Parts: sequence; structure tokens; C-alpha cells
Amino acid sequence: MDINCLELTNIDLKEIFKEREKDSHKGTYGYVGILGGCMEYTGAIKLANMSSTALRAGCGVVRVIIPKGIEASIAPYLLEQTIFPIEDDEEQKMKFNKDEIDAALDKLKAVAIGMGWGKGKDNVKILEYILQTKEIPCVIDADGLNTLSQMNLDILHKTKCKVIVTPHLKEFERLSKIPIEAIKEKPIEIAKNFANEHQVILLLKGSTTIVTDGKVTYLVKRGCPGMATAGSGDVLSGVLVGMLGYHKPCVKIIAAGSYLAGMAGEFAQEKYTDISMKASDTIEMLPEAIKKIRGM
Repeated sequence: MDINCLELTNIDLKEIFKEREKDSHKGTYGYVGILGGCMEYTGAIKLANMSSTALRAGCGVVRVIIPKGIEASIAPYLLEQTIFPIEDDEEQKMKFNKDEIDAALDKLKAVAIGMGWGKGKDNVKILEYILQTKEIPCVIDADGLNTLSQMNLDILHKTKCKVIVTPHLKEFERLSKIPIEAIKEKPIEIAKNFANEHQVILLLKGSTTIVTDGKVTYLVKRGCPGMATAGSGDVLSGVLVGMLGYHKPCVKIIAAGSYLAGMAGEFAQEKYTDISMKASDTIEMLPEAIKKIRGM
């Protein structure tokens, strides 16, 4: 391990996932949003899984923010969550509407952006508007990262949002403009430099996940081959935004989210095998992972 990197201790984890006060309520643990979806990648089950993951990770309420055209397809999969439809275009991709975006993000403690979002004409406008006008933790993943990679990253220096980006290597290549082979040679150094330069928390996915803001860096060595399946990244983003409903964003909290998702994945692999497990199996095992953490 890099001598300048940290690993989460049992004490850290038990404090982050400690038992709750008896007189708390859903508002105590925060309203969070998940903004994404389009007809091309309806991802109804994906978005439902993400919102379920956020609830399993401990937030109080999840608001699923989607184009109006896919509302009917996702509604049957949502039980405990709420839906906030946004005006869409002829391709049923989300359109920029200032008033609707303002209403969708109202009173949220955090938002995850980009899952199943596709390549909408207004994606850049929507993300720019959020980064320019809001003061909210933003977990940017999937098509949100692809959108961000089309933008001038100077916007990250000016935003009042606390931005968390969660790329895998190919997404990080697009975002940083650094070839994958170069990243593989010095992943920790390059991750630190990027996070420090752009004032973000970077979670670089891998067999050892790197979580850094350029000053503090954690290495997370949880996870398993069974998590190499569609939707595992969405589960991680769901965990992160769920935890940000009741924790302030910092490197340790994001690292703990990665740890929790990885441990839950390991439990899922034990039950379903590395070949047969699905991303939703990781969600199923989040309560077991939290129990394990509390007992460490």
C-alpha cells in the first residue's frame, strides 16, 4: 500500500453505520434524488434498483427524476420511492427546463446524476445548470460522466456543489484525457492529481478502489469477480447517494460506501456464485453487510 494512503478501520466503519436514535424520522436521514433515464435506455429496473439501494443504504426518501415519457414504464417498479417527471423531447430524453429542475432538486440533501440518461441534446445544459446554480452533493456516474467529459472542466472549480465522480478506467480516460495504459502505471498519483486539480472527490473503480480528494486518499479492497455484471456501478452510486442523505460528503464517507457495496457483493457471490450473481443480489445483501460491519 502507498504509505500516503489510508484504509478504513473497524472503528471508522462502526461509527459511520452506527445504530439510530429511537426518536429519529425519515427527514433525519435526508431526501435524495436520482436523475436519469431515457426511452433508449429506459432502465426502469435499473433506476428502481438504484433507488432501492439508496434506501437500503439509509436515506429517508428517494425521489426518482426521469423524463415524462418513461414514467409509465418505471412506476410499477417503485413502491417506497417517489417519481418526479421532467419534460422530454421527441426521443423521450430529458429537456432542460429551469423551473422543473429547480423543483426536482428542492430540499434534496444529495443527487446522483447520469444512470441510463443516454445522450440527450440537453444533458450538458442540465448538468451545467445544476453545477452553476446549486449547492448540493452530486454523485456523477455513467452518462453523467460522459456528459461531464464533453464540458470544460473549469466549471468544477466554480461550482458550489460537492462533486463526487465515480468512473471506471475507460470513463476516467474520457474525463481526464489520459490514456488507460498511463493511468494503470500510476493510478494513485494520477487520481490524486485529477481530484486536486478539479476539486472533486474521485472514486476510481478497480480491484482496489481509489477514493481521493487529492489530499486524503483511501484504498478500498472489497468486492469480487461476481460484481463484474451490468448494474454494479449503479448499485454503488445508489449506496453513495443514500449515505449522503445523512452524512456530509467527504473522502471517508465515499470510501465507506465503496466498502459497504463491496462487502455486500462478496456476500452475494457466496450465495449465488461468481457466475450467477446479478447486481440486484448485491442490494439484497446490503443489510447483511451492515450487520457485519456493526459486529466487527
